[in-house]
Amino acid sequence: MATPPSQELYILGINHQGKTFRPSDWAERLAGVMSQFRPGGPQPGSHLGYSPWCVPTSIGATKCVIIHRDLRDHDVMAWDFCVNFAKDNDLQVSETRPEPL
Repeated sequence: MATPPSQELYILGINHQGKTFRPSDWAERLAGVMSQFRPGGPQPGSHLGYSPWCVPTSIGATKCVIIHRDLRDHDVMAWDFCVNFAKDNDLQVSETRPEPL
């Protein structure tokens, strides 16, 4: 029996060579850009908080952004923007919660 796909995608602030991605506030910037993509669409003041589908956090000392798959269902271009951000910057991506480094 196949394992169902994870509902979350983790974009880690570490490139494939193991170097920390800069600037140090990249996760907050990416999540801020994605704040308008939320259940019910953008609302007045929604730019003041992060979308539940794109949340910056840290796992151990590593900055990351958790992207929920509901974002892809809501707006595939927004999902692609996040995925391409990771690819363009050579960032590690995981479908499972990574262990803290």
